[in-house]
Amino acid sequence: MDDSASKPRLRAGRLAARDAIAVAERIEKSLQLADHGLATVPVSPGDIVSGFLPIRSEVDLRPLMAGLRQRGARICVPVILDKERIVFRELVPGAPLVDCGFGTSAPGPDAAELEPDIMLVPVAAFDATGQRIGYGGGYYDRAIARFREKGLQPRLIGIAFDCQEVASVPAEPHDVRLPAVLTESGLRHLD
Repeated sequence: MDDSASKPRLRAGRLAARDAIAVAERIEKSLQLADHGLATVPVSPGDIVSGFLPIRSEVDLRPLMAGLRQRGARICVPVILDKERIVFRELVPGAPLVDCGFGTSAPGPDAAELEPDIMLVPVAAFDATGQRIGYGGGYYDRAIARFREKGLQPRLIGIAFDCQEVASVPAEPHDVRLPAVLTESGLRHLD
């Protein structure tokens, strides 16, 4: 059997586990994750950090992004342009957000497009080796590959709740391994 066939099953199982977290508990876990991130993710003034605005039952990164902004980081979030490509637009306080499809919102086309130094990557499932499953569109893998083709090496940190860890994620050639994952338990450097 093709190992990649188990990805949808793993994704569905971990997203169901994430969905099962009560809203109040999810808020607390997101705040714990933000505290750990502020204690362990070093940023310098002017560093560009990509985060994301939460959809469905995702970690709410807004407290972490606000804390990193207070330390001088420029914050950006992904914008889906088409079925193949995302770009990262600067998120500034008070700027209007537009609907970007798939339940996402982001700054509009007038916002600056940025190339992140640090990428906080959404994760549906992950394992102890740093393999991840996203939502199945491959947007982040392609964006990271484009940055690397330009000679950029953004620091990659997966974002998830502890319940999204699995024993093993089948890796495919295009999959980008994460060197670290940040959860409500802290920042883990992965093998």
